[in-house]
Amino acid sequence: MHPSDDIKGIKSKILLNKKIILGITGSIASVEDVKLSRELIRHGADVIPVMSKAATKIIHPDSIEFSTGNKPILELTGKTEHVFYCGRVKEKGDLLLISPCTANTISKIAHGIDDNNITTFASTAIGSNIPILIVPAMHISMYDHKIVQNNIKILKEHGIKFIDPHIDKNKARLANIEEIVSKVIRLIGKKDFVDRRILIIGGSNSEPIDDVRFISNRSSGKTAISFVKNAYYRGGKVELWYGCSKEKVPNFIKTLNFKSISDLLYLLKSNDIGRFDIIILCASLSDYTLDKIQGKIKSDKEKLILELKQSPKIISMLRKKAPNSIIIGFKLGENNKKVIKDAEKLLDAHKLNYVVANVLSAINSEENKVWFIDESGNKKLLKGYKIDIADNILDLIQNQ
Repeated sequence: MHPSDDIKGIKSKILLNKKIILGITGSIASVEDVKLSRELIRHGADVIPVMSKAATKIIHPDSIEFSTGNKPILELTGKTEHVFYCGRVKEKGDLLLISPCTANTISKIAHGIDDNNITTFASTAIGSNIPILIVPAMHISMYDHKIVQNNIKILKEHGIKFIDPHIDKNKARLANIEEIVSKVIRLIGKKDFVDRRILIIGGSNSEPIDDVRFISNRSSGKTAISFVKNAYYRGGKVELWYGCSKEKVPNFIKTLNFKSISDLLYLLKSNDIGRFDIIILCASLSDYTLDKIQGKIKSDKEKLILELKQSPKIISMLRKKAPNSIIIGFKLGENNKKVIKDAEKLLDAHKLNYVVANVLSAINSEENKVWFIDESGNKKLLKGYKIDIADNILDLIQNQ
């Protein structure tokens, strides 16, 4: 048992039985590969490291062996490691991930030059049609070099995928770990939602009382982000409309933000939501709102009465604006029996395709227990982490 076995699949089993060849070149960003390889393993992957000589001057091979559980391939031997993992063989790798990738390595691969283990792995993978994902990291002057950019274009034309670096002043920094892992999963995962346009409306709203105070709720946004990640992993064209919750949104997801119900109404009016194939409304929206008082209400009052009025029904507007979309609504209740009945009423009243019923204990929790109900009244109980439940729900939608 290697220490890396202790973390294998603890986040998800999405990459279980997937073999990822991790090419590490001589960029200072190679120090991030300890974190990157561990995160891939947490999703179930087997990571086989291949290091250039320049990379070994920046990060020691022992560090990479510790993080991956596999001894790095430092040179090609009579075992023909490049063929064993990337050739036209029975048990080849599922992906060649070169992260970080230098300008030198990009240019050599683009012109078929095999003068080290990384470039030879790349040429072999190209000839075997193994997916390749390149994550550049370098000084901005090198990245902006017209010949380097042309070489990137050549590789893209041959089907090689890239994750653009994050431009920060004079550096083209390595993309963040979450983005790299998400792209890896998207490339070699299920791919059953490829090109399907998916809108997820999540988080909580905030209704202003005055210029200082507001009414809101304790929604964490975890469910919405779980759907966002899984839909992206599976190839969907994902857009998120996100409220005031604190759960972090992946920086590579198109996101429109709202605070109040009126903000959300504006998004509905100014966007053609009929273009979405699937709409998931898992936002925790206020049933009531109020007219904002200008300035700040004085704090010397013994009693303060606020007059609330019923909010517009967003779920009803979604169906009117997107008559042909698959719409999934959510219903939160205090106990199992009542929330299921209320969910069935919501399903019928707004002509939804599906509704998800859950109870108050789910708020701010990583885990949940929900009932997935379809338009025929069939019910399925789903339990576990929210990230896994979101994936299960997408399975049910895809299979019906």
